Amino acid sequence: MDAMTIERAAAACGGRLCGVSHSDTELGRIIIDSRAVQPGDLFAAYRGEKADGHDYIASALQRGAACCLAERLPEGVDGPVLLVDDVQTALEQIASAYRATLTLPVIGITGSVGKTSAKEMIAAVLQRRFAVLKTEGNLNNQIGVPMTVSRITRRHEMAVVEMGISGFGEMRALSRIARPTLGVFTVIGHAHLAFLHDLDGVLAAKTEMLENMAADAWIVVNGDDPLLRGFPCAQRKLTVGLDGGNMLRAVGITQEPGGTRCTILGMGRQIEAVIPAFGKHMVYAALEGAAVGILQEMTDEEIAAGIRAFETVGRRAAVCDTGSVTLVDDSYNANPDSVKCGVDSLMTLPGRHVCILGDMRELGEDSPAMHFDVGRYAAEKGVDAVWSSGVYGADLAAGAGEKGKYFPDTEALIAALPQLVRRGDAILVKASRGARFERVSEALKELKA
Repeated sequence: MDAMTIERAAAACGGRLCGVSHSDTELGRIIIDSRAVQPGDLFAAYRGEKADGHDYIASALQRGAACCLAERLPEGVDGPVLLVDDVQTALEQIASAYRATLTLPVIGITGSVGKTSAKEMIAAVLQRRFAVLKTEGNLNNQIGVPMTVSRITRRHEMAVVEMGISGFGEMRALSRIARPTLGVFTVIGHAHLAFLHDLDGVLAAKTEMLENMAADAWIVVNGDDPLLRGFPCAQRKLTVGLDGGNMLRAVGITQEPGGTRCTILGMGRQIEAVIPAFGKHMVYAALEGAAVGILQEMTDEEIAAGIRAFETVGRRAAVCDTGSVTLVDDSYNANPDSVKCGVDSLMTLPGRHVCILGDMRELGEDSPAMHFDVGRYAAEKGVDAVWSSGVYGADLAAGAGEKGKYFPDTEALIAALPQLVRRGDAILVKASRGARFERVSEALKELKA
């Protein structure tokens, strides 16, 4: 955090400095894992379910932390510690104060589906011209966003910040910290309905971001999403999508063994895009990357090169030929919208089409019906088989009718794969992260059908 000294951090959060310190010492990154501390970092001592960060303050100081943020001073610690009433609140205040000193553009990204893909794509495009700081991993919540903001330094020209929420008021808090100068909304879908109730609730929670954006700022929205297309706002709206009415649209989409091709048209541009990833949702990510690039006055060539440089993260729509089957490993996360999108993309591949699906979490009291609907959707789209397990696995299989097959647990499903899988199958594996369906993907990679 350039020029954010211990003294300024204390003033931002109202903390009381204890221990030996030079209060004009500049702070580095915000860190919550003492093992990751590097000299100059600010270690925030969180009390978690399994561990209390206060027990690791001494270790953080030994590793070179410039200061620690804490709610109590452990016995025997004499290094610099900022004592506060609440570490989370103080962390947000410090990060917000630091953000207020920065003048670089910040792209804030949210949505129910595709946030991380959009973040990676936008960063890949911007990196063709600018020095870019982007959210690392899944640091997109009320702890992660302050950590991300703290990593911005004077060498950065752009920041791409992913913001994820599960309840009302959280986006308002995140956007107060990040203060986006440009917003990107991927899609409003059936995610976190246990907390946000319905799609209107999801829209209301996500668009809290706009409260901390300038009225003349641009927002990039998925214009194929009726809620995003239709909601009124003070900001300038740039719509992207596959429908002809969008300001920026993709045409001529083809799936290839190495990824996806399309032409991006609109705003006086024609960009031939080669996306090294599989699926229709990756086309939306490319559109979002192109839109941000255009707003930053980048050339068609720079934007196309950035899209080609995109790399998938983790187990998001990664396609591989196992030697026996074509595997679409999308086991990182799932909700009804993203699963249906995955089904649509699966159907563009050759071979027998198989969906191996697990629980979609945090959908609320309508979870059984939503899982049933996804199974029915897959069957109606022409999928040849739907194999499922989990709490709602029976609902998925029931929705798929005669094409559905339910297993009592993931171990039973994996054990049955050698008898079920055929050489040449195209298989989509998708479930919420907690279902741990990466085990299914790994079993398929080892299987010799």
